[in-house]
Amino acid sequence: MKDTEKPPEHLSHLPLIRQSTAPTVADQIFSALQTRILTLELPPRTKISETEVAKAMGVSRQPVREAFKRLAKLGFLTIRPQSRTTVSLISEEAVTRARFIRMALETQTCRTASEGLSEAGLTALSNLIEQQKVAIAAGDRMQFHTLDDQFHKEICVQSGVGYVWDLIHENKAHMDRIRMLSLDTSSQHFALEEHIEMYEAISSCNGEAAAAAVTKHLSRILQLIETIKQENHNWFTDISE
Repeated sequence: MKDTEKPPEHLSHLPLIRQSTAPTVADQIFSALQTRILTLELPPRTKISETEVAKAMGVSRQPVREAFKRLAKLGFLTIRPQSRTTVSLISEEAVTRARFIRMALETQTCRTASEGLSEAGLTALSNLIEQQKVAIAAGDRMQFHTLDDQFHKEICVQSGVGYVWDLIHENKAHMDRIRMLSLDTSSQHFALEEHIEMYEAISSCNGEAAAAAVTKHLSRILQLIETIKQENHNWFTDISE
């Protein structure tokens, strides 16, 4: 049907949607809260309410409620109706589950990338590595974390399977908080070296080496959990949320 044609009678009552790429109020609230939970400005067990957030951000409760539901679905908030909402504890089971999902998806993605990325694709990955070096030198931990994610996402996109990153992003919430707890300068250097290994294997069209590099990269988090739990034991739970 052409855009100028009228819809059939049985659909004529549907409202006209005005398309927009601008983030909604709920999107902005979600992003602001997610960032603060990820950076541990809002640590596990912190009580948070729709009313307080709405007042602090100068908005109504409806978009806050929508943002809360999205955060709960990703595992950042625990909502108990008629009781209270708190920032979720970090579940070791959820972390290992997220790692398994990422490894299953990203090892195959790296194999696919190794079948031959374009020069533009390789340049995009190389540029992200250079930006990571700058972030480390500047001591910008949050920027490094953002660039880390962009590097993994770019491999998916340049391999023609960008939708895989959407699946990864939905499942890595608890893993991200572990990463932030452990993301000191030494850890950033390790991550950078592993990204370089992944890049070199992909650019050399060595699929198995690329898969091995991403496996090594994603496995390091398991070595960190016990140490982090000892330092922040009241932020963890053995129950998957």
